[in-house]
Amino acid sequence: MRLGILGGSFNPVHLGHLFLADKAINALKLDRLVMIPAYISPFKIDAPEMESSVNDRIKMLAAAIAGDSRLTIDDCEINRQGISYTIDTLKDIISRYNPEGRLYLVIGDDLAKDFPKWRESEKILKLANVVIARRLNSGEVKYPFPHLTIENDIINISSQAVRKQIAEGSGWRSLVPSSVRAVIEDRQLYNTCKVKPDVEFSQSLIMQIEEAARETLSVSRFLHSRNTALLARDLCRRFSLDQDAGYIAGIAHDLCKQFDPKQMTKLAKSDRRPISALEKEKPSLLHGRAAAILLKERYCINNNDILEAVAFHTSGRENMSSLAKVIYIADKAEVSRTIDPGIRSMCCGEDFQKTPEALDIIFSAVLRKTVSKLQARELNLSLDTLKLLERMKDGKD
Repeated sequence: MRLGILGGSFNPVHLGHLFLADKAINALKLDRLVMIPAYISPFKIDAPEMESSVNDRIKMLAAAIAGDSRLTIDDCEINRQGISYTIDTLKDIISRYNPEGRLYLVIGDDLAKDFPKWRESEKILKLANVVIARRLNSGEVKYPFPHLTIENDIINISSQAVRKQIAEGSGWRSLVPSSVRAVIEDRQLYNTCKVKPDVEFSQSLIMQIEEAARETLSVSRFLHSRNTALLARDLCRRFSLDQDAGYIAGIAHDLCKQFDPKQMTKLAKSDRRPISALEKEKPSLLHGRAAAILLKERYCINNNDILEAVAFHTSGRENMSSLAKVIYIADKAEVSRTIDPGIRSMCCGEDFQKTPEALDIIFSAVLRKTVSKLQARELNLSLDTLKLLERMKDGKD
């Protein structure tokens, strides 16, 4: 196996690291590149506290390389603790990985100028091919020791800059993979707690559910689900509801829409509600109930408001929670849907009232418009919808 190693603090890992890793693998024809987070880098002994634990850094790295078998992580320097010297790492990696030929040690040109001063640099040259990648210099630079070079573009991102931008609350999310962003926000690293203190749902969980929707649904259905999630989040913000709960319910409401009818029915039966004659005739009507069960069983979502909102987003029902009303509205009124301009203005207009009564007004308008369309197509209404309409007629909902 042709093996390379890329060390660093990875505090945090960012797109520049991943770009360089990909470039090195292709340029050197590596089978695998080992990313090695330092416990304490000899180049950063006097640096301020890292603001993230070694476990946090490994979690970020693991999230960044998920699914890419060309990359792996080795925690040998963290296990050794103390200052991480390259010569010790090379000996350890060679003894355990048994690479084909010499290792390829990838370093940046910002470190290469001082390479002769590294501990036992002459022994390093005997154990590995030193490969210099561009970090600072776009032109050709000569170094007084044997080496290879990678002709990579310079990506002007540094971990220090990312940390600074996170602490300042400025635009940092585009500098790291989305999976790394989720770890940073969930772990509240680098002062992200100033932005978002206590949360019920982790960003990692939200991303898992969204990824499941993307993989399961057609492109158009997924875009509808995401638009629903975004409108739900906006409405939750307006009406002082949990925005993450709104987003989860919105992204997951059609999660089972394209399941096989038998699979959908089997899931729906788990909620122990009877399957109506209409649902037996049209099993697709069960997709909301099935999705609610999937959220509970696969993703351990036990928030009753979310489960109700997902289960009844098609039909509605009596005594709906505020979140369930939000998801019903968002499903019918998101931007890709054709809907009455007046209703869309009620949903999206920032000048519209923000009271619970205003949410009921929007819900009633969307419900009546939806029912009117179904009746015009001579489609049967579900029992839940009929009961809801009757209750609204009596002024109780």
